[in-house]
Amino acid sequence: MLALAAIEGRTTLAPDELVPLARRLERPEPRVALGIALRGTASAMLDVSDGLTGDLGHILDASAVGARVELERIPCARALAARRHGPERELALACLLAGGDDYELLFTARNAARERVAAIAHEVGVPLTRIGKVMPPETGLVVRAESGDALPALPRAFDHFAAPAPGQGGQA
Repeated sequence: MLALAAIEGRTTLAPDELVPLARRLERPEPRVALGIALRGTASAMLDVSDGLTGDLGHILDASAVGARVELERIPCARALAARRHGPERELALACLLAGGDDYELLFTARNAARERVAAIAHEVGVPLTRIGKVMPPETGLVVRAESGDALPALPRAFDHFAAPAPGQGGQA
């Protein structure tokens, strides 16, 4: 989403930052091999196409559980990490938490499956990062900032059923 923000003029990126981010935006590489390898190990899984918090929310709702996510553990490009502190923090949070079109896999697995998950990551050559923990249902979704405090508000992820904002038109 940072590439899209740069293309739309909401931020600036150096060419060496924009080119790889735009490539990922325009030609995502779905993690098909990883998804297949995680069958039987992952408890729940989907791709992050509508934003991390929105897609994780679908898993949490379907499973009737909550989750705690550690903001600093979410993998991101250096250009985005550099914006997590300072004047572009709001943009960075929107990209990290609500930005779609990543098509990375988000999955849950039992603690007992950690070694198997690590072996699968090695087998398919995809680095995996534990970004949080599934919690009891009453916790909802909590994203903890670098300070350890919960973020007071989360950026809105894409919602296919929401009315378009004025001037946006409909989606096909």
